[in-house]
Amino acid sequence: MKNLLAPHEDDELRTGRDTWQVFKIMGEFVEGFETLRKVGKAVSIFGSARTPPSHRYYKLGEDVARRFADAGWSIITGGGPGLMEAANKGAQEGRGLSVGLNIKLPFEQDPNPYQDVELIFDYFFARKVMFVKYAQAYVVLPGGFGTMDEFFEAMTLVQTAKVRGFPIVLMGKDYYGGLVRWIQKQMVEYQTISPDDPSLFYLTDDPEEALAVVEHFHRLGASMNAESLDDWRRIWASQRRRNQRSKKGSSGRVAEPAKASKKRAARRG
Repeated sequence: MKNLLAPHEDDELRTGRDTWQVFKIMGEFVEGFETLRKVGKAVSIFGSARTPPSHRYYKLGEDVARRFADAGWSIITGGGPGLMEAANKGAQEGRGLSVGLNIKLPFEQDPNPYQDVELIFDYFFARKVMFVKYAQAYVVLPGGFGTMDEFFEAMTLVQTAKVRGFPIVLMGKDYYGGLVRWIQKQMVEYQTISPDDPSLFYLTDDPEEALAVVEHFHRLGASMNAESLDDWRRIWASQRRRNQRSKKGSSGRVAEPAKASKKRAARRG
């Protein structure tokens, strides 16, 4: 009878080649550190590999990455298709550095063509270190198990104070709303997290707000918490009102000369 629990020959972590694994793992860390140490101010953007370019989430990923790149941020993704591709594409459109941390998988992980810097990993854990070590923030687009893994790992690191000053933004209220409600109700109610822990991340649909909230907390050098998020919501509401007044004022100033010129043209006619 075949032993279904026996390690597969491709399962390097469980086949007993311990000495070789040490050097291979070390090599991935060394290459990652050497390649990414000059990446500068960066945000890691995560999302599903299965989202097609026609989907609104693809447009969302492209838009938010372009805004960050325009503001001087480098963009780090998993380097694959779907929303990773969207973010790398947006990074190049915004003339920012576009980094892809690819991983060897039997499916779903063909490198996308929008990468200025490309690394390929065998080990998820080495790759995840690079995501958090060289980024000052996470933006988490809709995704599957891998995206959830990155999100909750970042939450754990912030919760346990292993990283500080690290804003985490979820994007997609219709996608993540149920998860957020479950965290707020089930996890808090069963006391598996603290009542303030759901404030370690921020949920929005707005790419402009995603950039603004990350830059706000980046300037503060502080992680998100309930009190600081209340302050941020007031700041953002005030900022949006100013922007709306500015847009109305500028549209009015532009419209008046156009009307006047039409009247002058009518009189000349």
